[in-house]
Amino acid sequence: MDVLSSVLGGSLGVIIPFLAVLTVVVFFHELGHFLVARWCGVKVLAFSVGFGPELLGRNDKHGTRWKVCAIPLGGYVKFSGDENAASVPDRDEQAKMDEEMRRTAFFAKNPWQRSAIVAAGPIANFILAILIFAGMFGFLGKFETLPRVDQVRPGSAAEMAGILPGDLILSIDGNPVESFNDVQRVVTASAGVPMQVDVERGDAVERLTATPELQEISDGFGNTQKVGILGIQRNTSQEDIIVKRFGPVEAVGEGVKETWYILDRTLGYIGDLFLGKEDPDQLGGPIRIAQISGQVATHGILPLINLTAVLSISIGLLNLMPVPMLDGGHLLYYIIEIVRGKPLSEKLQDFGFRIGITLVLLLMVFATWNDLRSIIGS
Repeated sequence: MDVLSSVLGGSLGVIIPFLAVLTVVVFFHELGHFLVARWCGVKVLAFSVGFGPELLGRNDKHGTRWKVCAIPLGGYVKFSGDENAASVPDRDEQAKMDEEMRRTAFFAKNPWQRSAIVAAGPIANFILAILIFAGMFGFLGKFETLPRVDQVRPGSAAEMAGILPGDLILSIDGNPVESFNDVQRVVTASAGVPMQVDVERGDAVERLTATPELQEISDGFGNTQKVGILGIQRNTSQEDIIVKRFGPVEAVGEGVKETWYILDRTLGYIGDLFLGKEDPDQLGGPIRIAQISGQVATHGILPLINLTAVLSISIGLLNLMPVPMLDGGHLLYYIIEIVRGKPLSEKLQDFGFRIGITLVLLLMVFATWNDLRSIIGS
């Protein structure tokens, strides 16, 4: 019984934080679609958190069914004229519509309006991340450590470059750095790339060349990732720790910067993945997200809120990929329609949706396989 209780408790400790994070992110994504659709005069048939059988729900005065479903792994907004939750057009239903019904159907709106509705979901995810980061920076401030080197690991890239304990890093490749965190962000993404590092040493400024080494590191929970490493440690003395305070406008600005940094890093990883410079084993799926959510939750609510922002950015970016079935695929269709002056044929669109389903399923299978390999290997 004790073993069973331990297993159930451990599972709930992973599942509950994961579902909480995913629900918030999905809700905001779908809310973006919903609000812009209403603004464009589209009738929304359903707003669902989750898939499968409905557990509870109600109809609002506009005829939208708001519901929570049994499988809490996503959600959708269904518009008038859609066949399913992915907004695949229902040709048979469209043929039966009278003029009044067509006027409020999604497919009858012009391509600019449809583009705005589709793009609103990912944009809502980015806005959510900005607001979360802004809230954290505004209420808690930003804790940073001056980029002063405390220790240099023997045989490391830093030692070979001539970096010494006590050096204060001023800039990397001409870009000023204000904190040790700034240094880490540049270095982790620059494995094998020579960098010019300006350091303050006493009263002089030295320019050194360092090439971060690609190494596998652990995040403290047993998860590993491959990043660039210099081999230096920060100085944790009180005089090198600073707390930045921000007003509301400044906090939003910092939220935008943080969101852009994560977007930039993610896009860089995807680009390097296609070029063969990154390891596809770093891709994670729902199992890894659930695992990380549970691990982060053990450190308190603030790290979990931060993870919500990061996941929101990832889901927003993923949905903008130009793959039919995803928001980016729909946007691609509408851009083609705007350029051509008419939509693609129904046959081509249906073929694209089938390709999209296949690609999304393959990606999910590959990411889940990576997750299982990671668990088995650990």
